Amino acid sequence: MSLRGIISISGKSGLYKVVAQGKNNVIVESLEDGRKFPAFASNKISALEDISIYTIEDDVMLAEVYEKMYEKLNGGEAMSHKGDVGDMRDFLGEVLPNYDEDRVNNSDVKKLFQWYNILQNAGLLVPEEVEGDEEE
Repeated sequence: MSLRGIISISGKSGLYKVVAQGKNNVIVESLEDGRKFPAFASNKISALEDISIYTIEDDVMLAEVYEKMYEKLNGGEAMSHKGDVGDMRDFLGEVLPNYDEDRVNNSDVKKLFQWYNILQNAGLLVPEEVEGDEEE
């Protein structure tokens, strides 16, 4: 599962795909409504491929967590990020039993589920073995 080119912009809800790069900015497209706009260097931009979840041992990359969620949900949508955080934490504990409950905040868990559903609705959650089959 590749999250390359997918970003989050601090202060803006949702996820964005980088479609072009300018001199002082990047042009991004919303995964939810398809609107395009420039994101400047002054915006705090986080690439999803660089984000990881704290665990008791080593951190686990977000793509790996989403792959486990995808398998557990059989490719379907996750619960809404507006639901009960306790239920979300229980589900996260099932797919990532050793996640660090002290360092992973409730807001992180909500964002994890919100982003999963955005990616799932955009058709971007494709497991590695399926990606490899399509290329052949």
